[in-house]
Amino acid sequence: MGNPPVLIAFYITISVVAFVISKIVISILLYKRWKRKQRVYEDGLSGGKIVMFRSSTKVSLKSNALFKKTLRLSNKDIIGRGGYGTVYKVMIDESTAYAVKRLNKGANDERDRGFERELEAMGDIKHRNIVNLHGYCTASHYNLLIYELMPNGSLDSFLHGKAMNKKSLDWPSRYKIALGAARGIAYLHHDCIPHIIHRDIKSSNILLDQNMEARVSDFGLATLMEPDKTHVSTFVAGTFGYLAPEYFDTGRATAKGDVYSFGVVLLELLTGKRPTDEAFIEEGTKLVTWVKTVVQEKREELVLDRNLDDFPVEEINSTFNIALMCLEPEPYKRPSMADIVKMLEQVKKAEL
Repeated sequence: MGNPPVLIAFYITISVVAFVISKIVISILLYKRWKRKQRVYEDGLSGGKIVMFRSSTKVSLKSNALFKKTLRLSNKDIIGRGGYGTVYKVMIDESTAYAVKRLNKGANDERDRGFERELEAMGDIKHRNIVNLHGYCTASHYNLLIYELMPNGSLDSFLHGKAMNKKSLDWPSRYKIALGAARGIAYLHHDCIPHIIHRDIKSSNILLDQNMEARVSDFGLATLMEPDKTHVSTFVAGTFGYLAPEYFDTGRATAKGDVYSFGVVLLELLTGKRPTDEAFIEEGTKLVTWVKTVVQEKREELVLDRNLDDFPVEEINSTFNIALMCLEPEPYKRPSMADIVKMLEQVKKAEL
């Protein structure tokens, strides 16, 4: 008879291997089933294809109808421009509209990589504070990303005077937007596997739905990062005024870089000023430096947006302090997005 301990070890090894193989097989089958369920339809087109996901509210929508609409896009349909494409409003009928981001193909391969990154980042995300991706289209000369339409445009539009209705945001609305955006980014950083670093957090990439809930958008620069990693080395990209200082020195994209950018957005919500406001350029300073100086002197009211008429002082001051934590020069001193969500939630609780 063989050595019992050796036989036991052999049987345990066989069992473990069989278990792992079964898990892999089950995962593959579940993935294939998910893919079949996700795709309401996939139509071949001349030189490409169009795919709509089950998240689409109009599953009966014919892909050819959408495709024909995209062929007739013009400047009058433009509702926004991002670093990786132009965004159009596409009306299918009186009750169905989409936001379509068009990325022209050409010599710049980075646009194609931006399209692929956005698909990877957005394909399986469902969160109330992140814009839903309904589908995509590939054609010979361009790629399209098909999103739900955000009726209230971007935070940038509301804060800086481009919004069609020209409404001024009161403090409860600004607080709600800050908390919603923080929850969306926290979901990307902590709950997605692999984790997602957005790399271009700014007010124009925070869209507002019909209830003025914040939705994080534009994942053309997004970087996927395994949970055990601390950074991803990449080319420096993003928007001037929002980028963390260490990013220029190291070329490393980190979650703490997104935290810094979110801190700048918080200052925008509080001051009503862009980080690249002409006044700062003329004075040789920037929004972050200007606010830090004033807050340290306990004179927050001097930098507060003049459009804010009625507001709770304690909530405002607490939010200024959270923003400054996000804007710490040393990345390790900045809180995580999960911590920021908790702190923002406490801002309102402290008033109750």
